[in-house]
Amino acid sequence: MNLFHLAIPVLDLGAAKDFYINILGCSKGRSSAKWIDFNFYGHQLVCHEVKESINKNMNDVDGNNIPVPHFGIILDWREFHSLSTDLQSKNINFIIEPTIRFKGKVGEQAIMFLKDPSDNAIEFKSFKNNDEVFNI
Repeated sequence: MNLFHLAIPVLDLGAAKDFYINILGCSKGRSSAKWIDFNFYGHQLVCHEVKESINKNMNDVDGNNIPVPHFGIILDWREFHSLSTDLQSKNINFIIEPTIRFKGKVGEQAIMFLKDPSDNAIEFKSFKNNDEVFNI
């Protein structure tokens, strides 16, 4: 599998560092006074400090207001549930609480959405059957 590289804006580099390391468990890579690389589940996430970030758009998906843009990761079923328990114990404010969509149907999945301190939306997802990731 090829790795992805994603650069996102953050308003406070220190708050981003705390969130991605202490809340999400990412490890820190290279950095400067204006950006930090994180290992986001084996992928390169770079937080660039900016003066202003606008992440206010929402889109209706199956009756939920989904923030656009957002990024995320598809986790193993057990890893998703372990992370959701950990995040709930840290009293994270979820945009969408951990929930199961399409229960018992093709594409059954667990999802949860949250935001980092700079309002970047993150989706964590897990499919009951990974072979159904692209099924409709």
